[in-house]
This record gives sequence, C-alpha cells and structure tokens, in this order.
Amino acid sequence: MTKRSRAAAIQLSPSERETLDGLTRRRKTARGVALRAEIVLRAARGESNRAIAQSLSINRDTAGRWRQRFSVHRMDGLYDEPRPGAPRKILDKDVERVVTMTLEGPPRAATHWSTRTMSKTCGLSQAAISRIWRAFGLKPHRQETFKISADPLFVDKVRDIVGLYLNPPERSVVLCVDEKSQMQALDRSQPLLPMSPGQVERRTHDYVRHGTSSLFAALDIKAGQVMGTCYRRHRAKEFRRFLEQIDANVPQSLEVHLVLDNASTHKTPAIQRWLLKHPRYHVHFTPTSSSWMNQVERWFAELTQKALRRSVHRSVDELERAVLAYIDASNADPRPFTWTKTADQIFESLAAVCRRTSDSGH
Repeated sequence: MTKRSRAAAIQLSPSERETLDGLTRRRKTARGVALRAEIVLRAARGESNRAIAQSLSINRDTAGRWRQRFSVHRMDGLYDEPRPGAPRKILDKDVERVVTMTLEGPPRAATHWSTRTMSKTCGLSQAAISRIWRAFGLKPHRQETFKISADPLFVDKVRDIVGLYLNPPERSVVLCVDEKSQMQALDRSQPLLPMSPGQVERRTHDYVRHGTSSLFAALDIKAGQVMGTCYRRHRAKEFRRFLEQIDANVPQSLEVHLVLDNASTHKTPAIQRWLLKHPRYHVHFTPTSSSWMNQVERWFAELTQKALRRSVHRSVDELERAVLAYIDASNADPRPFTWTKTADQIFESLAAVCRRTSDSGH
C-alpha cells in the first residue's frame, strides 16, 4: 500500500486571500471554482486534507489535488487544464451565463425556464442546456412545497414528540392518531382497460361520486400495527367513540401517549372531559403546520398509494371494506417506521431553510 505524500503547506498573500474570498461569496462563480477556492482557504488555515474533505463532503484525494495544484500554479491552478481532443465550443463564460440566468430569475412572461426558452435566449442548443443543468443539479421544471411552523411552542413540542419516538416511556404505548377525512368512493364512468403487453392500464378521466367516509386511525409506533374505524362523519363525537375503541383495546396496565394534530375535533370540551376521566392518557400535540411529525400520516400516504389512488368503488360500504381490508393486511405483516432525526438535527435543517428563504429576496 503506497503512502500518501505530505500535504503542501499553503501561505496566501493578501491579494490572493481577497480573490479567493470573492470567489466563494460571489453568486455568479461556477460551483466547481468556488469549491476549489474554499479548499485552498481551509488549507491556508492549516486544516488537513481529511478535515477539509469531511467538512465539504468531498473525497480526500480531491482536497489534496487542488491544494497541490494551487501550491504549484497559484490562482491559475484553480481552473481546469486544457484537455486533449477537439476544442470546446461552449466556454466557461457560456456555462456561467446559463447557470446565473437559471438561478437569478424566470424568463419574461413565464414562471420558469425551459430548455427551449434558455436555448433561444443564450444561443446554445437544447442538448447543451440540458447537459449544463444536469452538471449543476438544476431542475427548473420541478417544484416542491414547504411551510415553516409559526407555533410559539415549536421547539418544546418537537423535543417532546421526538423524545417519545426515540425513547418511548416504559410500561406505555405511543399511538399516533389522526383522521383521513373525505375519502371518496369513486367509480369510473366506463370500465377500466386492463394492462396488456406494451400497453399500460387505462381509465377514463371522469368519474362518478358515491359518497365519502373518514378513517380514524391509531398507529402503534413500536409494533407498527394500526387500529382503524370508518365513520360517515368527522366530528368530535366520532373521535370520542374512537378513543373509547382505543381504550377497550389497550391493556389497562399501560399508560397511553397520544400524538395528535391541532384539529378542533381534538380539543372540544367533550374530549377534554373524556381525557380527564381517563388519567392514563397523555396528549402530545404536534406544532401547527407540522403534520409530518405524526407518523400515522406516513401510513396514510401508503394507504393512498397502494389502496385508494387507483381504486374503483361503487358505494361507500365498498370503500370502507377495502380500507379495513388494507388495515388487516398491514397488521398481518407490520413494519414500524424508524424515526432517525434528533430534535437538534431537525432544528438545523429548519435553520438552513430559513437562511435560504431570507436570502431569496422575497
């Protein structure tokens, strides 16, 4: 096994340090050049290649290569050397222009860039635009949703619920409880055309509604099993009846910790009186706009994906039988979800989102 060469010591002049700092902070700098500048700055502070690699989530050899390149060629070493073959037709300034325009805003009279609009604006081919976007991980056509909770007790509630998930109390059961309301019994206007070789299953875009039902469910986070009941209405009255079902099925020797969201049906006087009469129940409310903390929501997503989205039901009774059949099948082979993030890791992720939101200029 060959020994690694000793890392080159880096000493920067004031002008070099200023230039490198500018490359890491300038928004229009190509991502690769900014990374190399950051490697050199950390090397100048005396960090080892291993430490730099861990901090920047890169390979140790990458850190060593750019440190060595800078020690020999100084600032010129940060840029790619000419490669054999035909000369490049797309220059670095062209790539930088595409990336900058993609990040800094949409085109005129549109919400986002497409390869066609960018190609027309920059004078490059659509294939070139696609290659540049793939290289820099840019996907203007995609969009995800988020919402930051404004709950004043957000920190306390997150620590409380995450503590339940990572370290459940002894002689107790933790149940994530919620309702999947307004499940529709939908029947297609014409029969499905089944899948065949070379042809996917097809169905009509229109449908006939046959009513709705609401599923009240409680997920045991340790066992992975679900208690569920369907009701035609979604009120505090039905929620209290579901609590009574839970009480009848959970051994009286166990404390019960309920993870609930902030729906009004969970906080009515009737529910509060029921909880006072059953002191073994302890309620833990998720922060507002944070339904992702309730693990039963993940189970609802699987129910929708596997049993509801492509289903056909000609009555509410048929819909409810299908839902209860899915619960039975799920309980026959229960697979608990594994919660991995600590409260501090959640706060760090949230802080990163907040920083990006504040830097977006909106």
